[in-house]
Amino acid sequence: MDRRSFLKNSALGGTAAAAASLAAPAYAQGNRTLTMVTTWGRGLAGVFDAAQKAADNINAMADGSITVDVKGAGELVGAFEVFDAVTAGQADMYHGADYYFVGQHPAYAFFTSVPFGMTAQELANWYYHDGGHDLHDELGQIFGLKSFLAGNTGAQAGGWFAKEINGPEDFNGLKFRMPGLGGKALGKLGASVQNLPGAEVYQALASGAIDGTEWIGPWADEKAGFQEITKFYYTAGFHEPGAGLSIGMNRDVFDSLTSSQQKIIEIACAEAHQWNLAQFLANNGAALLRLQSAGVKTLEFPESVWDAFGRASEEVHQENMGDEIYKKVYDSYMASLRSSSGWLQKSEGAYREQRDRVLG
Repeated sequence: MDRRSFLKNSALGGTAAAAASLAAPAYAQGNRTLTMVTTWGRGLAGVFDAAQKAADNINAMADGSITVDVKGAGELVGAFEVFDAVTAGQADMYHGADYYFVGQHPAYAFFTSVPFGMTAQELANWYYHDGGHDLHDELGQIFGLKSFLAGNTGAQAGGWFAKEINGPEDFNGLKFRMPGLGGKALGKLGASVQNLPGAEVYQALASGAIDGTEWIGPWADEKAGFQEITKFYYTAGFHEPGAGLSIGMNRDVFDSLTSSQQKIIEIACAEAHQWNLAQFLANNGAALLRLQSAGVKTLEFPESVWDAFGRASEEVHQENMGDEIYKKVYDSYMASLRSSSGWLQKSEGAYREQRDRVLG
């Protein structure tokens, strides 16, 4: 399916047309300025850092031939409007979590995270060595995008709640913020699922507009201040075991670059991906201790809830299997997951268990 016919037959056509009122990207003499719009409020811990890191990498390696100008959410377009702005050619690239764009195509979820999906290492294995990047590229061609992983949060927490969760029935009627396919699964348990940009979550939780939220993990959550509102924190979630962040670049703009500039963008994104994952993991442990010292109660969901998450997640996948691209990505993703996890469990998994036993 080509992009023009896809857009004509989707809701994207209308929103893309609306983006046409934006100013066209600017080109300075002797230097090409590329505008990066993001799904992140400026300064959001970790996620905005990943966007800025990728831009800084490109700027440094391009040696004056390219300058990437990073815009926070709302500075040029809204957080959830960045995809349309780039496909319409009114911004050159976006940085965000691609599962925000499951409305454009549900297969985009795999390039952030899906329920009971890949850890950060498993995602990297699939993306760089098991066909994941090629599938990201194939999906992007429909929308005129060239995409790269450019950040990873690692395993995300289950979220913040106003009260403890004792069984699946506690989700019935709960107003909860969770994007992507995880949010769709939670909806099957009766939750009223909200998809809010990160910069809006604190106020929604504080005002009671939502009863609970997931965000990322201890460091980013502490920076967001959720511990000021509630003290019930579930540290393991089913929805994002290793959430990738992406740059999506207007394909015509990407194709207009020299081969060396294209390689610079590819390398800049890959380095930002690894740097950002390490940033989250280096900060989460200490942040968790600070949260606990501040009276936050860290909890785990009971097995009955995990089982309900699993059933609901499988329903969501099955509902999308009629889409050829979704099934193709799902099959590739699951084959790689099973291959990677088999060895990781027997090597790193066994080692971690013994290390924890020996060190106490």
